[in-house]
Amino acid sequence: MNTVIENRKIRNQQGASLVVVLLILVIVSILGISGVQISMMAEKSARNDRDYQIAWQGSEAALVDAEFDIEGLPSTSTNKRNTIFKIGQTDISKFIANCGNSSQSIGLCSQNLAGKPAWLTVDFTDSSDTAATAAFGTYTSRIFPSGGAGIQPAKPPRYVIEAIPDPDVARTAKPTEIKYIYRVTAIGFGPNPETQAVVQMLYRN
Repeated sequence: MNTVIENRKIRNQQGASLVVVLLILVIVSILGISGVQISMMAEKSARNDRDYQIAWQGSEAALVDAEFDIEGLPSTSTNKRNTIFKIGQTDISKFIANCGNSSQSIGLCSQNLAGKPAWLTVDFTDSSDTAATAAFGTYTSRIFPSGGAGIQPAKPPRYVIEAIPDPDVARTAKPTEIKYIYRVTAIGFGPNPETQAVVQMLYRN
């Protein structure tokens, strides 16, 4: 009789051990899955930060390219248009409402006094031949690596230049004597074209 009771106790103990082991396995599995999810989130966050830094660097490079465009640099460029920005003699006819998209007027925008400024209305993501934004190197012959293998921007950065009457210079009756400053707005892209960074500067030559 005692032997039967002892066998039942052993079986009950073995059943309880199985439940405890299963509970431990479930807890370990949950911890493992949580660890994987945290690791994936950290990796995604790091990748997003990297992509944004690439986009930001591209937009900064576009600002420099726009400055070179205005100044006619480098000297080896074969498609300069710096005469448009000649000090005191800005060729305002080249600055088009809603930004020009052909010849020497690509990315040049006239000031919109009645509505939103051009940089808020132009499509910076348009990279077609009729785009109203200037791509990096268009007027400086400089090269910006993009769209290739490795971690590169999906496409070259772009910019627009708006001519704004210089508020520090008294206006005269002669339009040719009005001096201008230039508001440059540039966009850079990350390896994912949806990752974008926009920067802006005012340039007085």
